[in-house]
Amino acid sequence: MRPDDANIVGNVHGGTILKMIEEAGCIIGTRHCNTQNGDRCVAALARVERTDFLHPMFIGEVAHVSAEITYTSKHSVEVQVNVLSENIVTGAKKLTNKATLWYVPLSLQNVAKIIEVPLIEYSSPEQEEAGKKRYEAQKLERIETKVRNGEIIMSVSLPEPYTVAFSQSSLIHLIGPSDCTLHGFVHGGNNCDFFYDCYINLILFKRPDIVF
Repeated sequence: MRPDDANIVGNVHGGTILKMIEEAGCIIGTRHCNTQNGDRCVAALARVERTDFLHPMFIGEVAHVSAEITYTSKHSVEVQVNVLSENIVTGAKKLTNKATLWYVPLSLQNVAKIIEVPLIEYSSPEQEEAGKKRYEAQKLERIETKVRNGEIIMSVSLPEPYTVAFSQSSLIHLIGPSDCTLHGFVHGGNNCDFFYDCYINLILFKRPDIVF
């Protein structure tokens, strides 16, 4: 990891790690979904189920990102990702991040078309059943979240000091080609990067001693 990967305190930026996680999931998901004959496709990030930041990663360390497909439904793929950092001077390694993400395969010819996902082989019926439970749980959570979030919170350009609106932060970013997938949509990892920056601003507003 290089100096331009750093956040304001010198650790590797959390958004950079999130982008690597998203890309690793996209690679393994795309590879799996193209093992069958038919339309060629690219796995697109549909949901970040969970991301854990266990330890910081530092500039000069090497990031090892490993992804595994742990469940497939008819039109979606569950991917679990682990991130390790390696100090190449001492050889020491540590687990820095764990994440679970869901992808859907979009046709290269028709972006509105979702391709059927090839099934994976499970080591046991119990493993398949556990994956199915996670799949059903995330479907329910997605519906509940949509209802709970409701309206989108719009930013206020000139808020009154010491109000809730005064604590809001807006991030404006011009999307370029390097931010986009083959379909022309923004990478999910880039969106995670933007969310991370906004979240840091919010946290620092409340607790300036917190570091990610």
